[in-house]
Amino acid sequence: MKLSVEISMYPLKDEYIPAIKEFIQRLNTHPQLQVITNTMSTQVFGDYDLVMDTLKAEMRKSHEQFGRAIFVCKFIDGDLSPAADA
Repeated sequence: MKLSVEISMYPLKDEYIPAIKEFIQRLNTHPQLQVITNTMSTQVFGDYDLVMDTLKAEMRKSHEQFGRAIFVCKFIDGDLSPAADA
């Protein structure tokens, strides 16, 4: 089963850009996932279990490294990536 996720991270600190960049960079190290980032959110596409396990691990790392942060996510089953339309 495939999963599509749109995620936005809001670190609760004045210097929030480094935490967001680090989170996105770590997501991009997973070659089995398709990660698309724009100015408002990051979209992650891939196998359901892999996406969920990856987000769980990377969100935890962000909390451990940078402290409090809010993650706002939208989940929908299926592959809604632009590559799926091609």
